Amino acid sequence: MSLPTVVVISLGGTIAMSGENGATPALTGDELIAAVPGLGGLATVEAVNFRLLPGASLRLDDIDELAAEIERRLDAGADGVVITQGTDTIEETAFYLDLQLDRTEPVVVTGAMRNASLPGADGPANLFAAVVVAGSRLDLGGVVVVLDDQVHSARAVAKTHSTLPSAFASPGCGPIGLVAEGRAHLSVVPVRRWPRIRRAAPGAPPRSVPIVTIGLDDDGATLAAADRADAVVLDALGVGHVPQWLVEPITRHAERIPVVMTSRTRTGPVLRQTYGFPGSERDLRERGVLSCGLLNALKARILLLALLRSGMNRAEMVDYMAEVD
Repeated sequence: MSLPTVVVISLGGTIAMSGENGATPALTGDELIAAVPGLGGLATVEAVNFRLLPGASLRLDDIDELAAEIERRLDAGADGVVITQGTDTIEETAFYLDLQLDRTEPVVVTGAMRNASLPGADGPANLFAAVVVAGSRLDLGGVVVVLDDQVHSARAVAKTHSTLPSAFASPGCGPIGLVAEGRAHLSVVPVRRWPRIRRAAPGAPPRSVPIVTIGLDDDGATLAAADRADAVVLDALGVGHVPQWLVEPITRHAERIPVVMTSRTRTGPVLRQTYGFPGSERDLRERGVLSCGLLNALKARILLLALLRSGMNRAEMVDYMAEVD
């Protein structure tokens, strides 16, 4: 069988030291590929320099354009696509792409926890593993993230440490596979559960979706600051609880805009009807607060932004949430 064709699209982020002021994006896609021994034996690799930005400076408009570029490359015959970017926002970028793309070809997001100027830089190894997965011709059930030789579903992956090469994990379920000896080994393929969301039109207006994290003796100031938001993620206590004095302001928000609750634990579901006190998950649901399955607050925010940017009205968004909860 001939070598697969893999397109490596660089958003920046796999970085080298520039001057005396710290690491900045500096390597093009061709330079990234040249830095990885043995890559040519895995696939016919094509490099695309799409952006040269830190992960923290990417915008959803960039990812909308990236999704269109990915589809063009796959339609032109590529067997898979790898996106390289800074790790700050990988879990959000990958999930946003997953909500838009409906392809069976592998789409892989990767990056580096140790930049190219540091001892033990992991960028080349991560790119090697990502090309292995992208060239596997396997249906991965959606977009995946590959770092530290592990394959994670975009829906589950989270950055769980600020510096370690093993920073990326899938809390609650674990990775779906790994890379060893130049092969992708899958232990499970996620079900394509999330209905695809229409891509935003160019020039779509910006949307405001704050995450309001609830804490002990919360005074409600952060919640009150969301009065002009288009939607709110309520990062609630435990299985979906808030202090009773916040119930009424939350109800007022839910009557006006979509309010989605997640658990600030970041692992495990928001419950439906186990508790019944004021401010419990059952009470909040009865007041119109929505849930979105096992998504954490970061992923819930991306989901709401994608729905808003697609042009859905509030009723359509409520129906979508009911389908995935």
